Amino acid sequence: MIIAIVLLTLVIGGIVGFNQFRAKMIAQYLDSMKNVTVPVTVTEAQSGTWTPGIDAIGTANARQGADLSTEASGVVREILFQSNDTVTSSQLLVQIDDRQERADLEAAKASLNLAQITLNRARNLQERGVTATSTLDSAQAEEVSAQAQVAKLEAVLQTKQLLAPFGGTIGIPRIEVGQFVAAGTVFATLQDRSQMRVDFALTEQQAAQVRQGFSVTAIDEEGGTSFEGEITGIDPKIDANSRLVTVRALLDEASGEALTPGQFLRVRVNLPAVENVISLPQTVVTTSLYGDSVFVVREETPEGADAPQTIAREVFVRIGRRHGNSVEILEGLKAGDRVVDAGQNRLSSGAVVRIVTDPAETGDAPPVIGN
Repeated sequence: MIIAIVLLTLVIGGIVGFNQFRAKMIAQYLDSMKNVTVPVTVTEAQSGTWTPGIDAIGTANARQGADLSTEASGVVREILFQSNDTVTSSQLLVQIDDRQERADLEAAKASLNLAQITLNRARNLQERGVTATSTLDSAQAEEVSAQAQVAKLEAVLQTKQLLAPFGGTIGIPRIEVGQFVAAGTVFATLQDRSQMRVDFALTEQQAAQVRQGFSVTAIDEEGGTSFEGEITGIDPKIDANSRLVTVRALLDEASGEALTPGQFLRVRVNLPAVENVISLPQTVVTTSLYGDSVFVVREETPEGADAPQTIAREVFVRIGRRHGNSVEILEGLKAGDRVVDAGQNRLSSGAVVRIVTDPAETGDAPPVIGN
């Protein structure tokens, strides 16, 4: 029994002693950690003008563009243009064989001439009182019918001549001389590239913020060239399937030489500027399950300390709109707050920090990769 009591006393004493030793070592470690400062760089939150915008994907189109097609069927007799020719409005492009229609027109003109002679004779006889009124009426009807037939055949002849509806650059001919074409056959595309426009789609919530006359910026994918423009039209109907609204903007004249119809463009609609907005780089905001937060550097005097220290405190913020690499801060910060923008990955709220100017000193700078 005595041996058991001694052993139990030794075990209990060992456990108590170990716990006291562990607590002492933890306290010593924490005391040493308090003296470790974390190097960080800071940026000052400033209140300024915020230019919000809406980003979208668009397609470049010519100011005027159409796929030209034949109005009447027949055999192609002449093609009066070549690929990439610059044509003017009403210029003759394609001639369809019209010999039969011209012959019919000559016959109709002869009939019209005869009807006019008959009408004049009937009028003379009517004035002399030697013919019936019904005869004059019939002659007038014949003359009107003959005029209508001539007008009809002249219109048919016009459909055999395919004219440019507007000036622009014409594409590759899709028909050949001697080919029989049916009405509606596309024979070329015509594009007026003197000034380009861009069509893009917005959600119904975004479309509610946009008005005709708002400025836009379009950027092509290849060269990164940007073009300024202005919204000229907003579709008054929301597509029931996609829930999107089509918007059209006319770009500046420089776009005519640089863009091609059908080209992919990135579009940004510039909304009215807002004053007194605090914005920060997106990289300073840390997102977690608890929300969005930043580290703010402040001068504090901890309890028991003789002098103030530079302390980093985690502050939760409410973010708003984003533009490029910046994000709008709606709540949580005020102008003049110093926010950590490099080194925050090694911080905890209440850590002592040392402000440096070179991000490489914080350990968060990306490594330099040699050739």
